[in-house]
Amino acid sequence: MTELTDLGVAAIRDGVAAGTFTATEVATAFNAAVVQAQDALNAFIVTTPDVALAAAAKVDADRAAGKPLGKMAGVPIGMKDLFATQGVQTTAASKILEGFKPEYESTVSQKLWDAGAGMLGKLNLDQFAMGSSNETSAFGNVVSPWRRPNDTAPLAPGGSSGGSSAAVAARLAPAATGTDTGGSIRQPAAFTGISGIKPTYGRCSRWGVVAFASSLDQAGPMARDVTDCAIMLEAMAGFDPKDSTSLDLPVPDWSAALSSDLRGKKVGIPREYRLDGMDADVARVWDEGIAWLKDAGAEVIDISLPHTKYALPTYYIIAPAEASSNLARYDGVRYGLRDLPQGAGLQDMYAATRAAGFGDEVKRRILIGTYVLSAGFYDAYYTQAQKVRTLIARDFSQAFEQVDVILAPTAPTAAFALGENSDDPLAMYLNDVFSVPASLAGLPAMSVPAGLDRNGLPLGLQVIGKAFDEQGVLNAGLAIEQRAAFTARPTRWW
Repeated sequence: MTELTDLGVAAIRDGVAAGTFTATEVATAFNAAVVQAQDALNAFIVTTPDVALAAAAKVDADRAAGKPLGKMAGVPIGMKDLFATQGVQTTAASKILEGFKPEYESTVSQKLWDAGAGMLGKLNLDQFAMGSSNETSAFGNVVSPWRRPNDTAPLAPGGSSGGSSAAVAARLAPAATGTDTGGSIRQPAAFTGISGIKPTYGRCSRWGVVAFASSLDQAGPMARDVTDCAIMLEAMAGFDPKDSTSLDLPVPDWSAALSSDLRGKKVGIPREYRLDGMDADVARVWDEGIAWLKDAGAEVIDISLPHTKYALPTYYIIAPAEASSNLARYDGVRYGLRDLPQGAGLQDMYAATRAAGFGDEVKRRILIGTYVLSAGFYDAYYTQAQKVRTLIARDFSQAFEQVDVILAPTAPTAAFALGENSDDPLAMYLNDVFSVPASLAGLPAMSVPAGLDRNGLPLGLQVIGKAFDEQGVLNAGLAIEQRAAFTARPTRWW
């Protein structure tokens, strides 16, 4: 029999429903895998084996009683430690929230539990989701399960959802939640050879998710393949009156409507994404992806997104500005860390708490954000960035008058070694060059594994769709998945 930990969302759900195995057997197998890998990979901040087993026992009891089972029944998942989980520590990978146990459940996690999923634990991430390598976590960096041949140097799992990508790639979980502000689902998915989709902004509720940049943050699923992402997204999505930006739209049955037949569809190839000095392997896989979509019946059209070159600087003004506002609530007064030096006043306590609790990257972004929002620079930077954001969104709107989806690389390179870019923030920020534009426009975008580079490391292709057209994105992703036939997985060394 296939190892239970080799099964994905659909296979586990269907197997539990058919009685091939029990949900408890599945949860037990994944709990054991988490224990075996935790010291080496550091994918979890907190493990919750008892929670996973309790959810599994309920699914088994419901099945025995003949009750209907949910979309995710019997599937144990990892929960990025950005989602509030009632009674379970939620830290956003920051010391300033260490020990914080929410009295409430985030809307997305509650939807998943209602659908029959269980929680294996809280996954590690870049602190407050700020980073592209998982090196900014206050609880130690996640190590990718992938390695270069004949090289033991630890690799970055991508970020900020690095714990999520590493857990899914290493078979510690069949799926995991991620959040994507500027690429934090797609880039780690590409680095670790899994799939991940950022849905349209507002498709998944932000209520109960620790905020980074509120006009950009969006939750989404990370799983082994496109079908599993579609199933999980159906469970996560939906209108939430507690989130003022939530879309009041019905949730389509994306998994049932999956089709890799792209006849009649048009795929745009943005010429601005062909960067000077582009990695040869990334360019090769992109060209292969174009050929695969043609083979699926699509017509390929050259398009222009002229304001692409401004996307990264625009993002790194808007996101830090919103972060500096959102993170002002961590002051040592109400919850989380409190650092109160002897004889200190209120302002001293604020300063000491934030100095001790926030990491260097978080402080850097707060400083940038506070600067661009200050009286003398607000119009020159923040207002200007918002205008450029509108132009970037308009570029996409005009492109989608000609095409149905856009195909681009997910990241400019394969996974890099831990420590390789940590001393150069600008080099790290460039990891987001292909993913940020879709985030600024609030569009659905997905990364699908498409091949390996010269060092045997995964490379992803990104499909960007029209607002609300997750189906089009998933279908194009499925067409790539079927033709890429990507079956590579990390060789177990942990």
